[in-house]
Amino acid sequence: MSESARYVFQGERVTHFMASVEQAVSELGGRVASARAERGWSLQQLADRSGLSPAAIHKVEKSGMTPTITSLMKIAAALGKSVSYFIDESEPLRPVTHIRAAERSLLYTSKKGLTLENISGRYGPFFVAGAEAHVEPHADSGPDPMVHPGEELVVVLGGSMRFEVGGEPYELDTGDALHFRTTLPHSWSNPSAVPARAMWLAIRSS
Repeated sequence: MSESARYVFQGERVTHFMASVEQAVSELGGRVASARAERGWSLQQLADRSGLSPAAIHKVEKSGMTPTITSLMKIAAALGKSVSYFIDESEPLRPVTHIRAAERSLLYTSKKGLTLENISGRYGPFFVAGAEAHVEPHADSGPDPMVHPGEELVVVLGGSMRFEVGGEPYELDTGDALHFRTTLPHSWSNPSAVPARAMWLAIRSS
């Protein structure tokens, strides 16, 4: 394949990938909106029950931003739905997902100072979702601990982070890992003056 043909091919792959992501996000948001409407809830009512902000839910429903698996689990639990209810599985489930570094999409998160790069693709085919997290100095998850179905596994790749799970503090330096059930109240922070980087895996409930 010539160099120019390779560029065209790669450009077509990226275009197809982005179109697939946009379609998936659009359909997911519509399902959240429909489920909320079925219950006759306002954005504020769903926000109160899920622990997310009304603005975050509005962005999921309307602005084409992808929620993290944690946010989706909170929304699903609040609406009494399974996570799979919100996932388009009309396409055959693929046993392998290959995501190149240059093709990572950004996941939506309402947490300030946190950037998440999607490393696991769409939610549907698997129970595990993952992201590479970039945490700014002194960023944290907010004043209230989080509680939702599932598990999380965090491996710190650079810098340091502090977690509190079930009332117990855990200090994580580079190379350290923490695995916990998210039914326990939990929170996180970057207490240092330098950015932190972590591989963050979430296991959704079926």
